[in-house]
Amino acid sequence: MRPYNKKLKQSSRDLRKNMTDAEQLLWQRIRRKQILGLQFYRQKPILNFIVDFYCPAASLVIECDGGQHYTKLGLEADQNRDHTLSELGLVTLRFTNHQILTELDVVVEQIYYVVRQRLESI
Repeated sequence: MRPYNKKLKQSSRDLRKNMTDAEQLLWQRIRRKQILGLQFYRQKPILNFIVDFYCPAASLVIECDGGQHYTKLGLEADQNRDHTLSELGLVTLRFTNHQILTELDVVVEQIYYVVRQRLESI
């Protein structure tokens, strides 16, 4: 189990109840062990972050990024977050909400490919 801040538990629950359209759409394709029989979690607290999706078996984080992620501050914050998570051995995949909404099959194929690669290297 990855370390997390217990104070984020309620925020994580709130985020699960209020997922974006892109998050909901992607969740329908990765939940219930649909990718190589692996469990994904949504809105999972890790350290002081809440990641959109997390697959512990593949040490994989998936982020669905809206417009706020593409500002100067947003890009810096994401870069710092990704670096911190990588120090735990986690790989972060980022997709724009637009990608998920318009190219869902391509996004799922990329997740499948990365998960397969990660399992082979672990």
